[in-house]
Amino acid sequence: MIKTIAVNQNYQLIHNLDATELVNGNYLWYWIDFHQPSQSEIEVLNSPLQFHPLAIEDCIFTLQRPKLDYYEDYTFFVTQALNPTTITKEEIDFFLAENFIVTFHHQPSPEIDEVWNRFSLSTKVKKWHPSQVLYHVLDKMVDNYFPLVYQVEDTLNELDENSKGRSMEALLEDLFDTRHQLLALRHTVTPMRDLVYRIINSQRMTKMQIKLEYFSDIHDHLLKLTEMVEANRELASDIRDSYISLNSHQTNHVMKVLTVITTLFMPLTFIAGIYGMNFHYMPELTWRYGYFSTLFLMFLVVLGMSLWFKKKGWFK
Repeated sequence: MIKTIAVNQNYQLIHNLDATELVNGNYLWYWIDFHQPSQSEIEVLNSPLQFHPLAIEDCIFTLQRPKLDYYEDYTFFVTQALNPTTITKEEIDFFLAENFIVTFHHQPSPEIDEVWNRFSLSTKVKKWHPSQVLYHVLDKMVDNYFPLVYQVEDTLNELDENSKGRSMEALLEDLFDTRHQLLALRHTVTPMRDLVYRIINSQRMTKMQIKLEYFSDIHDHLLKLTEMVEANRELASDIRDSYISLNSHQTNHVMKVLTVITTLFMPLTFIAGIYGMNFHYMPELTWRYGYFSTLFLMFLVVLGMSLWFKKKGWFK
């Protein structure tokens, strides 16, 4: 689907014009939105809009890295939004010039829909400009990153508080899922941060009435998001390492108890083994008190070894 909106010489909004009319018409500027376009609608990028084949190719083949490409009469942007449900990347492309902006996306974009509705209902059309549309969409995209980062942060805090009593397999599975989400956030936030930095420091952008202080604010938000993502990655690693260390400590404690028990029974097994031999001439076998004396000897051995282990601190 293709949506269009144009600003005429009297600063009035005109909706649903054909792309050819917009290109050949006498308008201050216009906005074309390609929303989940069909193959025939994608051809509009080539004619009448006449965008570069490489830029059109980047639109067709999604999940490009966020980037900025300069062409003769316009600038091409690849940006990435995040699906709030699956935390997967969704590409949104922009063609920006002084007299137009074209947005292209294969998935529904609540950010573009919100800015589109806001612009359509605006009573101050004179304050709007193609670069202003770019700013508002990017700002909404970055603002929508924050709830996802906070959600992951809450999940980590919950895992940290409720780690005791859970099986290691369940905890590690949740941690790996969370780290996967953080990795997806990192692969989106960091390139977007670099992209906005290029916009701020681009000489060509200043010719398009872009107010760089607004984009600097977006860049500050992306820097904050980057720090939050890295901090959460470190927290996830700390929780994993702490739990593994705790689990190893518990395993070592169990092994120590089992080792002590085995050690206590070793001399008893030795004594039982000696008197279990089937030799005929063993003096103790015919002694009246031999059985009770052997049990008493075993008891003394266990008692003595237990006192010695306790003195060494092996039962702690």
